[in-house]
Amino acid sequence: MKKLTCPVCGGNMTRYGKTRGGAQRWACASCRATSTHRIDNDAKLFRQFLDWLMSRKRQADMPGGGRTFRRKTSRFWSVWPMPPHTGEIHRVVYVDGIYLARNIVVLIARGDRHVLGWYMARSENSHAWAALLSGIAPPDVVVTDGGSGFEKARRRIWPKTAVQRCTFHAFSQIKRYTTSRPRLPAGVELYGIAKELLNVRDLKQASLWLEGYNAWCTRWKDFLAETSFIDGKRTLTHEKLVKARDGLTKLVNRRVLFTYLDPDLTKDGPLPATNNKLEGGVNAPLKQMLRDHRGMGVLRRIKAVYWWCYMHTENPLSPSELLKVMPTDDDIDYLYRTYSQRRQPQEGPARWGDGTVWGELHKSDPYRSDWD
Repeated sequence: MKKLTCPVCGGNMTRYGKTRGGAQRWACASCRATSTHRIDNDAKLFRQFLDWLMSRKRQADMPGGGRTFRRKTSRFWSVWPMPPHTGEIHRVVYVDGIYLARNIVVLIARGDRHVLGWYMARSENSHAWAALLSGIAPPDVVVTDGGSGFEKARRRIWPKTAVQRCTFHAFSQIKRYTTSRPRLPAGVELYGIAKELLNVRDLKQASLWLEGYNAWCTRWKDFLAETSFIDGKRTLTHEKLVKARDGLTKLVNRRVLFTYLDPDLTKDGPLPATNNKLEGGVNAPLKQMLRDHRGMGVLRRIKAVYWWCYMHTENPLSPSELLKVMPTDDDIDYLYRTYSQRRQPQEGPARWGDGTVWGELHKSDPYRSDWD
């Protein structure tokens, strides 16, 4: 047994006889305060459950093939961790979504060191993003990969927050249209320009990059405007290049490519150009965890992501406290039935995820509601 500390002064405690009921009594060597200590077996089992979930250990490698572990910890799958709302202001917040099924996505927000919030939805629509952002204090800068619906939610919830479009995702968007080995000269040049975006380090280089991109747009304007007849319909001959140009031009016009070089924002220190801290610090470990424990159903995959996010917040509660304060499936079922009839926003399942998703995890619904 671990050493016990005094709840009064924090000193070490020693055995001090037993109570009338037979429980071990402990006394503090410093202040002589006495108390009893009972082992919380539920908390111990819950800690084992979380340790397994966060590790790469397989149940098949456990004694008995993990049957005893599953029997003792199965009830913990009903617990849902809630994101904390501390009100702390962060200079930079990184946001992204991880898809667990075709129509199930968990939106995640991260600071420089810890996960800040998460939200379950059917798609990356503005309503889901707004629900996630509303629980986090507006930062100076938000780094995003440009997911659909985010900008609409950001303008409404964080109107004064500057946006930095992840430059690597901007490059990847161009690469998706041109490929890494484009055949047309216009594609070769555009791919090179997009690749140079990753090497911009100051305002002078940013200005030179913009000049080069504008020159490319002017030089190949007539070429990109060429059309052809396909199945009797007039279409753009180089449609993929046009889409690549239009997407990059949109980012340039919105002025979100070089926010990390803004002198007004960098006076307190350098800013990131990519959301690598989210991709490498959250998405990659989450995907690895889901691979290590593959075979889980959709609902358990969602809860696994939730628990990973919660355990990587700044101050997660102890297992015993988590069992006391976190809601269960029954709690959310009750709230869903109650508030889905009242139609009250930001109540019931909305605190944990999209109520529409919660309903679909339990019954079939032929109607979609993921539009903006």
